[in-house]
This record gives sequence, structure tokens and C-alpha cells, in this order.
Amino acid sequence: MQLNKYKNYFFNQLKTIYPETEISSFWSWLTEFYLNKTRIELALNPHQLTDEMKQNFDDALNRLKIQEPIQHILGETYFMDYPFSVSQEVLIPRPETEDLVRWIIEDYREVDGHILDIGTGSGCIAIALDLGMFNARVTALDVSEKALKIAAENAKRNRAKVNFIKQDILSTQALNQNYQVIVSNPPYVRELEKSQMQKNVLNYEPDLALFVTDDSPLLFYDKIGRLAFRHLEKNGSLYFEINQYLAKETLDLLRKIGFNDVELRKDLYGNDRMIKASL
Repeated sequence: MQLNKYKNYFFNQLKTIYPETEISSFWSWLTEFYLNKTRIELALNPHQLTDEMKQNFDDALNRLKIQEPIQHILGETYFMDYPFSVSQEVLIPRPETEDLVRWIIEDYREVDGHILDIGTGSGCIAIALDLGMFNARVTALDVSEKALKIAAENAKRNRAKVNFIKQDILSTQALNQNYQVIVSNPPYVRELEKSQMQKNVLNYEPDLALFVTDDSPLLFYDKIGRLAFRHLEKNGSLYFEINQYLAKETLDLLRKIGFNDVELRKDLYGNDRMIKASL
């Protein structure tokens, strides 16, 4: 079967579920993954699908129809141009989180110090920081053993040196040392916001890494903020990814804890998304 003919079929099957731009993105991911061909290469040289190739595309198509994330179908994604394995045990790394990592690297690229990533998930933040900074010594915590296993595999895949530790931050009374940078992208989606979320997130990504109760939406920010206030080095900083709807509340919380220098930044979509708090 000609690839172009299958492409038309693929788009028609998904057009009532996804916008055309997203279907086009799916198609590019799949053709590059299964055929190892770029969009330009395929345009120049029409491709014939073997039965095995068609089966791969059919399987992916059926999974897309039930709104399974394309990253789970392929088993991987990219973050800061580094490849990361993903599964239903960890959040799929988001482009907006890359902005948080870039901010830290801009501020501390050449600093010789310890960095702590709390709630590491796939390990994307910790690994990208280790690879992007000259003398960082990165430790990453997570409560999930399954997530830590994936994170360790991702570190090995990218030749990063990160110390992964299983630890429940909410029951942590003190950190084992002081850090130059503490960063976290903790659970921050309130239960009341579930109705705004797409099925590919609700059905396939871990609740543990996503949701907080409506009555304690800043639970993790309060706990991590207080630990950071006690365990940051003199010139250190705390970085958070935040809920865009709770930016003011998060800023107020950090100032109440004792951080005098607090900065809010927007993500690439124009939403309040990142905070840096310094002593």
C-alpha cells in the first residue's frame, strides 16, 4: 500500500477527534519513528508500506482513536532535545517545563554546587540540568519506585549522572544537606479543574503526579518552600512550576515563608507558570 494513500486514510479516521495540525504532528512522529524518514524525504520519495509497517501504523491509529498519548504509543519523547522514555507511571515532559530548566541554566550554568529536583518523575528536569551545567551535582527525589526506575533508565540513556532517591517529601522533616538550587514541578492541578483537561491526560497520566485537593492546592509548595528556606545556600534559589490560576497565592505563600526576592515568569503560551524565590 502506498504511504500517501494510507496517510489520507489516517487523517480521515482522526479528523473528528483531533484538529488537523495535531493529526499532522502525529503523522510526522509516526513516519519518522517507524520509517526513519523525515517529512521532506517522504515527499521526495513516495514510500510503499509493507504488511508489517502497515500493522504498526494501524496499531498506532487505533490507540490514537481512544486518545492515548502519542508519546506512550512510541514509548518516548524529547525534552530539551534529549530522548526520554515515558509510560503511564510518569508525566509526559511538557515544553513549558523546558523554559523552567533554561531559566535555571541561565542563572547557574557555571556554579559549582548541589542541585535538588523534588518529584522528578521521568527525570527530565534533573537530567537536563546535569547535562546543561558544568559542575552541577544533581540529586532527584520521587515517592514512586516505578517513576524512579524510568528516571534512572533515562539518565543512563542520556549519559547523565544523577543521584535518584525514593523519598516522600510531605513526610520529610529536613533535607540531608544544603543546596544551591532546589527545583520542583509538583502536583498542582485541583480536582475542580479536571473538567477542563483532555482525556489523553486524565486517562493515561498518573494522578499522583497531577492532582491536589481543592482545599489544599498549595500543599506541596508550602512544604517544599519551608524546606528550601532552611536548606538553600546563601546565594541559592528555589524554582517552581506553578498552577497558572494560583500565581498570586503562590507568590504570597513564598513571601510569607520568608523569601524576599520572588519573581514570576510566563510560559511560551503566555500563562503564569514559573517562580524563582531567593533568600
